[in-house]
Amino acid sequence: MTTAIANISTLDRPPATHPAVDHPIVSRDQWLAERRKLLAREKELTRLGDQIARERRALPWVRMEQDYVFDTQEGRRPLADLFDGRRQLVMQHFMLAPGWEQGCKSCSYMADHTDATLVHLAQRDTAFVAVSRAPLAEIERFRKRMGWKFPWVSSQGTAFNQDFHVSFTADERTSGKADYNFGSKPPGEEMPGVSAFWKDDAGTVFHTYSTYGRGVEVMMHTYRLLDLTPKGRDEDGLGFTMEWVRHHDRYETAPKAVPTARSCCGV
Repeated sequence: MTTAIANISTLDRPPATHPAVDHPIVSRDQWLAERRKLLAREKELTRLGDQIARERRALPWVRMEQDYVFDTQEGRRPLADLFDGRRQLVMQHFMLAPGWEQGCKSCSYMADHTDATLVHLAQRDTAFVAVSRAPLAEIERFRKRMGWKFPWVSSQGTAFNQDFHVSFTADERTSGKADYNFGSKPPGEEMPGVSAFWKDDAGTVFHTYSTYGRGVEVMMHTYRLLDLTPKGRDEDGLGFTMEWVRHHDRYETAPKAVPTARSCCGV
């Protein structure tokens, strides 16, 4: 259950590049010349990202006709109440189904980056909430273990997860009717996603955007920092892309050193 996001994130990803022993070593002036070339490319990517963001905001909206009601710590609340007095809502579709012992480790990796952003999102008229199919008691048990503070609600008893194409029945998956990430076949019964909503002055809620697969990396700040380093994400050769990720209370206290050489005796 915890590997589905990793398999999805492998799509269209080039293998990681590791720093080699014979990596070029140059003077500072040569480095600056190469860095400026790369900066030009980075600026192209930044401008493209800005353009795509404008196109994302220009997408048409869908009025939320279904009156979804969620189980929350404050009792039963409709979707419109999850905005917490704000116009915008960002939602994490968190993989935690009824009866699971713990939430998806990759969704947890996403969620580990959330609490510190809440105060900043609030300054831009935006609320945040995570949603899972597990009953609220199971959500709260796992949330307490993880130490998270962000709002997390249960969609149990509603078709919300199915309607947003992040939960699938066995029949849907075997028949090929399951549709994940706008046309892909989901590798699991639960899949990750991030959605955005708008609420107007009349209280009407509109679905404005959703992203799935590698799109959920928008919540993975750690990846962005690793992308700056010589080893990058260092995932080449793993069984699947996010195999190294653990729940943050399950990492070893210190990573094991990787041996640089091994004798014929294996020592």
